[in-house]
Amino acid sequence: MFNTKSKKEESVIISPSFQLPIIVIVLSFMLLFLNIGSWPTIVSASFSFFLLLQAFTLRIKITSDDFIVLQLGKEIRTFPFKNWISWKFFFPIIPGIFYFREKSSPHLLPILFNPKQLKDELLKKVDSLEIKKS
Repeated sequence: MFNTKSKKEESVIISPSFQLPIIVIVLSFMLLFLNIGSWPTIVSASFSFFLLLQAFTLRIKITSDDFIVLQLGKEIRTFPFKNWISWKFFFPIIPGIFYFREKSSPHLLPILFNPKQLKDELLKKVDSLEIKKS
């Protein structure tokens, strides 16, 4: 018979994680105690609040064929898995950075999403492309 599953049923939206922005905010304000002036604190705190805003507004949607970036529910970029060459998490415990390479270009994303959920979904879809530890 026909496959009645729709693409919507197959998709997973990765939940947000606010760990990275909060860590950067704390580190930013700790710069005040280093006696190096207020500008480094202002710059890093501004960046951390930008990350916090991104964590509230961005979502990752993973379908059977695509890695989709959503902002406030609207699709802003699609990365088809068929174009991926490799992927890896850098500093996943902190959390850190998610790297993936497509045929056309590499991409680095701060991990503003649940790293375990994101990795589990990527292992289901593109396990063979993960860069293993050497």
